[in-house]
Amino acid sequence: MAEALVNLLVEQLGSVVYHHTSEWVTLVLNTKKDVDKFRSTLKLIQNVLHDAEKKQVEDSAVRDRLDKLKDASYKMDDVLDAWNTEIGKREAEKQETQGSDAEVRFSFRSNCFCLARLNEVTRRYKIGRAIKDLNAEFTKIDVDKNQFSFQSTMHAAAVNVEQPNPRSFTSSFAKGREARPCQGMGGLGKTTFAQLVFNDAQVQAHFDLKAWVCVSDPFDVIKIAKAIFRQLGGSRVTSDELQTILDDIQNLVKKKEDEKEKKILLVLDDVWTEDDREWDSLKLQVLMQSCAKGSRVLVTTRKQEVARIMKATSDMIILEKLSPEDSLKLFYNVAFFDREQDKSNEGFGNIAEKIVRKCDGLPLVLKTLGSLLLYKQTIGEWEEVLNSEIWKVKVVQEEVFRPLLLSYYDLALEIKSCLLYCATYPKDFEFNKEILIEQWMSQGYLNVGGNKEEATQGREVFTKLVMRCFFQDFMQDALTKEIIGCKMHDTMHDFVQYLTQNECLTMEATGPHGTETSSANDRVRHLTLMSAPEGPFPSFISNLANSEILRTLATFGSRITAIDSDLISQLKCLRTLNLSRNKIRQLPEEIGDLTHLRYLDLSGNGMTRLPDGVCNLYNLQTLRLDYCHVLRELPDNMGKLINLKHLHVGDCYSLDYLPKGIRRIRNLRTLDGGTSVYCSEDAKALTFEDLRMMNPYFMGWGKCCK
Repeated sequence: MAEALVNLLVEQLGSVVYHHTSEWVTLVLNTKKDVDKFRSTLKLIQNVLHDAEKKQVEDSAVRDRLDKLKDASYKMDDVLDAWNTEIGKREAEKQETQGSDAEVRFSFRSNCFCLARLNEVTRRYKIGRAIKDLNAEFTKIDVDKNQFSFQSTMHAAAVNVEQPNPRSFTSSFAKGREARPCQGMGGLGKTTFAQLVFNDAQVQAHFDLKAWVCVSDPFDVIKIAKAIFRQLGGSRVTSDELQTILDDIQNLVKKKEDEKEKKILLVLDDVWTEDDREWDSLKLQVLMQSCAKGSRVLVTTRKQEVARIMKATSDMIILEKLSPEDSLKLFYNVAFFDREQDKSNEGFGNIAEKIVRKCDGLPLVLKTLGSLLLYKQTIGEWEEVLNSEIWKVKVVQEEVFRPLLLSYYDLALEIKSCLLYCATYPKDFEFNKEILIEQWMSQGYLNVGGNKEEATQGREVFTKLVMRCFFQDFMQDALTKEIIGCKMHDTMHDFVQYLTQNECLTMEATGPHGTETSSANDRVRHLTLMSAPEGPFPSFISNLANSEILRTLATFGSRITAIDSDLISQLKCLRTLNLSRNKIRQLPEEIGDLTHLRYLDLSGNGMTRLPDGVCNLYNLQTLRLDYCHVLRELPDNMGKLINLKHLHVGDCYSLDYLPKGIRRIRNLRTLDGGTSVYCSEDAKALTFEDLRMMNPYFMGWGKCCK
């Protein structure tokens, strides 16, 4: 991550926008000289970062230096962003006043103008002073780095390849007893095995009802029970009481007067709990007694203790590592896909056998390294992978991480950053591709110094991560067959969390102080809150992380009703705020003080209107308001959001029209309103003609307008 941050700063300092800002810092800087010196220092650091990030895994001193570099880089990014924001605001104000009577405005508001000018000069001075101080800090970091024997290398280039066709699998189902765990270490293919069973034609014919539920950690019995109910065909969960949900499940599977008994297959994927009480609370024994004879429960787990809890130790399927022969077959299928001419090359074959031995029979590792080598065309490149120092790394949480590090370090900078950001999501989460891309944009990971649209580059990055086997379980559009979503393997999720352990914190909001699922520290910049109960936003998050440096705040599976204005005012550096699917009825006006905010997701909440302060979010790129069923209006001054690129207002049934000010947003690329949002002839409303004037992209939106 430090490598990507420094690269971002180098590009920012060399960009055109900063070449037009010398007047801003002349109070404290010899701008051209100091900025050039600063950029030169960053380039010296940049040249050894690739080697430093490899060595940090086993050298705590290197890791400490990189943490300090990241701290300084984040500070500088914030300063440059504040600088850029002020310039952009000034340009926007100029555009807004064009055509107006400037003399009359000036004479009427002369006092206000002078005060505003004084505040502007003060802000410029502070920004210039901060740049000068950080310049000195980076110079010291550059000097300190010389005590390490870093090799000067440049980062890997981006890989441009076409996506290979997915392969199909077949299997037969081994008959089992009532409950059967499938146990093995991460990366062995437990979930894949269970999927093959679940989708087998004989299984389809044998069972009347099937349910697949991802359990993961922590063991949330209410969430699991609701998922079982829905998977077995239940239409709508009407209660949060466990016993009520369990009764509803039994009613689904019980024999009716005019029906036969139902056989069910229930797969509980990725079970971690070793607590008998948690397991008993699900009352699977009672459920199975309500089903027809021949019903089955299949559980996947890394822990043998789970089999004891299920009283199924004699029926445990223990997945072993692949044999050397099967390992080589799997590796060849991936690494030599569409490369038959190389498959028979003795040089490649000898190296492949040595690499496969290092993979130790782990399917996930074999697939990941195979996908890495698929794009390396020479024997020399294969030998670099075989002889990499990463194989010698011992200080990692699992052996499987070592070969994954090889694939990770081979990625381009922007792809690394995008991959690591996935650590902010819970395990087993179904990623929406477009939402993920918009969040990557909000963090500044895309199109650094390039000419492509950020969304276009984001889709390319997503495709490359797919092809490198970092994602799995793909969801496709029914018509286009384009991938629209995916999941991440649990072991891969553990891997990205390991790499971001000082920056990403996931915690359960269970109780007055919460339960951390990773260690808190004052360097946390991405905070994920899980299962917050109904009520105000938990205040204890300020004790877990320095809220003033947070760049992401996200909630999942929560029922928050309000967010305090004092908390909002602390989130000075926030780029991404995801409060979707809560019960928020009102946002504080202080939301407009989050000047760095790029992504705001309020989907599925209960606001009737947005505060006018939202219109002060000058840098906002994405605003998601989908499924806000009672939202009646948007602020009239939406046109001030001149950097807004994506506005989503789908299924906002109470929203009659969009405000006319939106026509001033020239950067808008997506206006997704479905059939529930209309243009109108009302004087305050956006019209279809306004859309035609804004961007050719919206020509296809006419079917939604009346």
